[in-house]
Amino acid sequence: MSVSARAAEAKASVEMVTSFFESMGDVASDPEALDFTFGNPHEMPLPGLTSAMSAQLEPRSVDWFAYKSSQRLAQEAVSAGLRAELGMDFEPDDIAMTQGAFGAISLALAMLADAGDEVVIPVPGWFCYPPMLHAANLAPVGAALDPVTFDLDIDAIAWAITPRTRLVIVNSPANPTGRVYPREAWDALAAVLEEASRTHGRRIWLVSDEPYRRIRFDGIDFASPAASYPWSVIVYSYGKVLLAPGQRLGYLALSPLLPSEERAELRSACMPVQLAIGWGFPNALMQYSAPALESVSIDIAELTRKRDRMHDALTRAGYALTRPEGTFYLWGRAPGGDGAAFCRELAAHGVYLMPGTMFDQPAHFRISLTATMEMIERALPTLVAAPEGS
Repeated sequence: MSVSARAAEAKASVEMVTSFFESMGDVASDPEALDFTFGNPHEMPLPGLTSAMSAQLEPRSVDWFAYKSSQRLAQEAVSAGLRAELGMDFEPDDIAMTQGAFGAISLALAMLADAGDEVVIPVPGWFCYPPMLHAANLAPVGAALDPVTFDLDIDAIAWAITPRTRLVIVNSPANPTGRVYPREAWDALAAVLEEASRTHGRRIWLVSDEPYRRIRFDGIDFASPAASYPWSVIVYSYGKVLLAPGQRLGYLALSPLLPSEERAELRSACMPVQLAIGWGFPNALMQYSAPALESVSIDIAELTRKRDRMHDALTRAGYALTRPEGTFYLWGRAPGGDGAAFCRELAAHGVYLMPGTMFDQPAHFRISLTATMEMIERALPTLVAAPEGS
C-alpha cells in the first residue's frame, strides 16, 4: 500500500462524505437545482464581505503580501470581539489566526495531543471530526447525545473517557442538530473532566468548536465552555456567519482562565506549530479584512423566517424535526426510518437533502437553510407530499 495507515484510515472514515460530495457535482452547478445539502451560499456574497476585502486589496507597502503569521490587527480585533461577546479577558496573544475552523482544529490537535491519544466526539456530530483525527494519528471515540432531545449527555462523555483520553470536542450551536447548550451543561462537563484528569493523572483538554456561535434564534443566550473549564480552547470560523466558506478565515483562542504558566506555554507554541503543520495561517488579505468582518453577518431575521417556514410546514406534514436554536440546519427523522432511501426518493423529484448516514444516524436527514426562500417554496410541495408515500 502506497499511503500511510493513518491516511488510509482517514480516507475510509471520510469516504461517504467525499462520495456524496462528488455525486452532487452536477447538482451544485445547476442554478435550478433545489439543493439543501451543504451549507453553501445560493445568493451573491454579502456586500460587507466584498467591501472589506476590496478595501485591503491595494498594497500599502512592499511587504503587503509577504509571508504572514498571525497579524496583530486581526488578533486585536478578535480578542476585543471575544471580550465583548463572552465577557472574558481575552488578550491578543491568546489568538492564533487560522485557515478557518479546519485550521484551528488541526492546530489544537497538533499542540495538545500525541499519536495514539483518544479524542471524545459527539454523535451525531460534524462528519469531518473522525477523518481529521485519523489523519493526526488519534483515535476518535463517540459519545452519543441524548437520542430524543440531542442534549449533551454528560454521563455518556464520562463513560467514554479512558486513561488514553486527551481531548473532548464539543460543538455548540451544534451541527447537525441546531442545539445550543446552556452554562449548566458546561459546568457539569467541567466537573467530569476535572475528576477524570485527576483520576488518570493527565490533563484532559476541551476543544469548543463554535463556528455557528453568532447564528442563533429567538434571542437564545450563548455560553462557551471556556468560561467553565480553564483547560479549553475555542475554535471559530468566519465562513458560517459570512456564508463564505471558500474564504478561509478563523482562529484558535485560549481560555483566559488557563493557569498563567500553561497559557504562556501554549501562546509560545502556536506560531512554530502552525509553521510545522504546513504554514497554517490565513492569507494576508483575509487577515487585513478581519477587523471589518467582525461586524458583518448574514441576515439572522431572514434566516429565522426560513427556519420557521420550513420547520412549521414540515411539522404539520407529519415530520419529526428538532427546532434549531442555532446554526442554519434542520435535523429530522426520515419518514419510514431510512434516511438514505428517503433522500434518494426526494432526489428523483429534484430535491436534494443530506442523509443522516453522514452523521452516523441512518434514520435521519439534514436540510440546509442557506437555500433561498424561493427554493424553499418550490421544494415544500415535494417535501410535504413525501410522508404520504412512505
